[in-house]
Amino acid sequence: MAAEFSRPGSLYGAVDLGARKQALEAQARREAAGPSGAASADVIEVTSATFNAEVVERSLSVPVIVEATVTRAEQVRQFSGVMEKLAAEAAGAWVLARVDVEADPQLAQALRMRAVPTVYLAFQGQLMPLFEGPLPEAQLRQALAQVFEQLGMEPVAPGEDQPAEPPVDPELLAAEQAVEKGDLDAAAAAYERLLARAPSDEGAKIGLAGVGLLRRTQDLDPADVLRRAAANPDDVDVQTQAADLEMVNGQVDEAFDRLIALVKRTRGADRDKARVHLLGLFDALPSDDPSVSRARRALASALF
Repeated sequence: MAAEFSRPGSLYGAVDLGARKQALEAQARREAAGPSGAASADVIEVTSATFNAEVVERSLSVPVIVEATVTRAEQVRQFSGVMEKLAAEAAGAWVLARVDVEADPQLAQALRMRAVPTVYLAFQGQLMPLFEGPLPEAQLRQALAQVFEQLGMEPVAPGEDQPAEPPVDPELLAAEQAVEKGDLDAAAAAYERLLARAPSDEGAKIGLAGVGLLRRTQDLDPADVLRRAAANPDDVDVQTQAADLEMVNGQVDEAFDRLIALVKRTRGADRDKARVHLLGLFDALPSDDPSVSRARRALASALF
């Protein structure tokens, strides 16, 4: 049975570098906020004890977007990072309230959740569901824009110093639309055209590497690959397949550690094949991603 992965637009998930980068930036903001536990000035952490005051009553004066989630899940953290980014851009036009339903199952039951994350709108004291499951940033922006348009509002508060959104590159748009349709060949071609015109475009590099990951894993049976990888630790082909599956599932550090260990154990052509594959996986993340930086140091140590 072939592996099945969620592959919405912009290669959302472990393959979506932008979302991972935003999650890392959100984590840095949380750490900078100190021990108070607040994710940022634009995010309210809500429990069953504070829900009425922080969400229902607050919504009488400002719309509240409620993100009911499990904060420890990697892919959900990426989505949460995008939500925090949009809340910061809103500059007070609406407020983001986050509920950790794993820590507060009573509230999760009251919300009648069926999926994580589930996003709600609280407005004028009324709570209504908006959508279930993580959305890529482009679709999330569109969904919120439609909600606030129906309310007769702008989702982002206008400001004199607010920079205008840069136009979307047509090739990037074509690539994302192709991914949404499942046409990986067309997506790769669009990313390649963009790179031919702008070789240093990191987003295009990330997108092309992500398409390569999806191509290599779409027909794999994860259980079979991982079983064979455990039985054959020095088989370069099966170990690289296992690393690809880990990357697609968001297990970035595990994928990197698997290939670095393989580099240490092998020699000659096998070692070089493992090294080159690992460098290719680095391309699926921003160059300043902490996992990439750590793995590059570990790879250098393994080689020398």
